[in-house]
Amino acid sequence: MSILHVTTTGSDRADGSADAPFRTINRAARAAMPGDTVRVHEGTYREWVRPVRGGVSDTLRITFEAAPGEHVAIKGSEVVKDWVPEGEGVWRAEVPNTLFGDFNPFDSPVVGDWLHPGPGGILAHRGDVYLNGRSFYEVHSREEVRAPERRTRTRYPWTALETDLLDPDQTVHVWFAEVSDDVTTIWANFQEADPNAELVEINVRPAVFYPERSHLDYITVRGFELAQAATPWTPPTADQPGLVGPNWAKGWIIEDNLVRDAKCSGISLGKNAASGDNFGYERGDKPGYQYQIESVFTALGQGWDREHVGSHVVRRNEIRDCGQNGIVGHLGCVFSTIEDNHIHHIGTKHEFYGYEIGGIKLHAPVDVTIAHNRIHDTTLGIWLDWQVQGTRITRNVLYRNIRDLFVEVAHGPTTLDHNVLASPIAIELFSQGNAFVNNLVLGAVRMQAVLDRATPYHLPHSTQPAGYAFVYAGDDRYVGNLFVGAHHGVYGPDAPLVLAEFPPESFGTHAYEGAPGTWQEYLDRIHSADGTGDHSRFHLERQPAYVRTNAYADGARPVSHEESPRVVASEAAVRVVDDGGEVWLEADLPGELVAPISGVVTGADLGRVRIAGAGYENPDGSPLVADVDVVGTRKAAGTLYPPGPLAGLTGGSTRVRLW
Repeated sequence: MSILHVTTTGSDRADGSADAPFRTINRAARAAMPGDTVRVHEGTYREWVRPVRGGVSDTLRITFEAAPGEHVAIKGSEVVKDWVPEGEGVWRAEVPNTLFGDFNPFDSPVVGDWLHPGPGGILAHRGDVYLNGRSFYEVHSREEVRAPERRTRTRYPWTALETDLLDPDQTVHVWFAEVSDDVTTIWANFQEADPNAELVEINVRPAVFYPERSHLDYITVRGFELAQAATPWTPPTADQPGLVGPNWAKGWIIEDNLVRDAKCSGISLGKNAASGDNFGYERGDKPGYQYQIESVFTALGQGWDREHVGSHVVRRNEIRDCGQNGIVGHLGCVFSTIEDNHIHHIGTKHEFYGYEIGGIKLHAPVDVTIAHNRIHDTTLGIWLDWQVQGTRITRNVLYRNIRDLFVEVAHGPTTLDHNVLASPIAIELFSQGNAFVNNLVLGAVRMQAVLDRATPYHLPHSTQPAGYAFVYAGDDRYVGNLFVGAHHGVYGPDAPLVLAEFPPESFGTHAYEGAPGTWQEYLDRIHSADGTGDHSRFHLERQPAYVRTNAYADGARPVSHEESPRVVASEAAVRVVDDGGEVWLEADLPGELVAPISGVVTGADLGRVRIAGAGYENPDGSPLVADVDVVGTRKAAGTLYPPGPLAGLTGGSTRVRLW
């Protein structure tokens, strides 16, 4: 095992030793063998790193790392100089197309399944312009470059919220490009800045650290700034390259990096093109839903299993300013752990719109653990879709998003414990088989059946399908959660969201009103449907909602069949305070609201989900125990604790550091 060195003053004709380092990371990647470390030294490297081999096990991996204490940036961009002024803050640059090679992002639109063009069918492009590291907004004519809009509002069809795209007091920088045979001409409005005196970059590469071949396993990427890639739209039915990612492999570790300014997706744990690539968009003969089903079964025939794919670790990264996803992945994310990441400003530029945008957007996250992440200022914090089974979302802090959590067309078991959900829409479920344990919920709770899209479920802890089913709504569990009304959290007059009116039943577990409260009541209802066919009678009945020992204040309401709810009329106030480097929970609560109410919850307490027939377990099959709170305090068995994610929460005024 050896260490190969890379410096900005090295030579690719050298041997990679400390005394004779390589010049490029790609040269070191060609030399690295299993067990080797590529150590990259201070500086900016403008290349697309494409490993040619991986490791052979977790103990014989290939590691790419920034030298300790040194800042190393790997960028998918190039510097552009010689800007020509055209007045009113507008400058022009002519970029030879030879800079781009075979791929010109300014001539490549953002397209694919589940993506909707803007007004008039206008498509955004994968190109981008950056001034001192900050990306511009694309406009679609030279006239708009001269007079950019200072404020725009967009209403999304899936939510009752509006969002401000731009701060009215913020300087607006925009660009427009025209591509000819030889030259790409870019016009950009730099306002008061002089682009010839500042750092101006444009993205030219589709990725920064991403293999061209699949199944290069056991690679570590550590300690870099990875930035400015012209990544494509990554729906679950397409090839899913990110700014950084394994490209359908096993056992990667992506840790301690700054990942920023991917046009679409930052970190990808997703599938490749072999199981389908935007066929719904390209062919138009079937819905994307059908092609997604086909991609699952195609991938199974190509080795989608624990032995060949997944088991990645993504930890301690800051992921920001990506247009579609901070972390994305269909199929390839299985058995992975995503923990201790700071994910923010994802999908907030709104240059394009589609149904695959979120801080974390995973399809088929079988046995995935999402733990202790800080997620804010996104259109949607965590969005889990299809085949969400054996998944655990624990100890995360979500706030200042349009929506915090969305679980769609999945059957569970999915465990969500000790999270802080503080955005206007805290929980949205088009799914079943979810268990909510000891969460703090400050926003609306919404749920809905889906009887027109059947999705697969699996044998426990496996990618092997066991069947597929519709979502009947319900089969959910709520134990020990703290619901505090509609008007607390971090959103408000200074936040980028405007909260529309929600009916009172949106807060708490009241959305389950009318559902059976027990398994026996559900069976009685099903079997009393005289004259109704074996199949259709299940469609007519909601599944049980198992709800007990939750606490409610500030207008949040329990479902009427809840066992031992605690409803407090006294004034209660909770908010999440973001100080930049730290996040605090500030609360002023009546003591009766947060008196001990429930003990440590285990998988045995939660039972089995109806459709998948599986219990709430850890990925290794051992019993699930929800005994660690949001700040890392371990709870003792046999002891009662307050509702919510903090084991030590008390009445009165409190201030607790969450991050």
